[in-house]
Amino acid sequence: QVQLVESGGGLVQAGGSLRLSCAASGNIFDINTMGWYRQAPGKQRDLVATIRPVGSTNYADSVKGRFTISRDNAKNMVYLQMNSLKPEDTAIYYCLANIREPTMWRNYWGQGTQVTVSS
Repeated sequence: QVQLVESGGGLVQAGGSLRLSCAASGNIFDINTMGWYRQAPGKQRDLVATIRPVGSTNYADSVKGRFTISRDNAKNMVYLQMNSLKPEDTAIYYCLANIREPTMWRNYWGQGTQVTVSS
């Protein structure tokens, strides 16, 4: 059974920083793309950033220059460094990973971690 567990959310003032972590565990043969999504109250879940195994990244325009995604392939972990946080970054942040189990690839989501930015 594969699990993704996020950590690092919390309450921060505007202009502050947070670092989110996501650990994948279980019967994992390989991991392809990993990423972070977020969902604010009453809104859809949106892409924040993704990263491929070799390190190529993709960011939503709203976070470019402020957020940095990284991963540790040996530890099956992905991180999101968030700087210059704004109140509009307030949301539940979810980790996503495309994981190969013994016979198939599947997308797995974490349970989410709350990020609240006060003005």
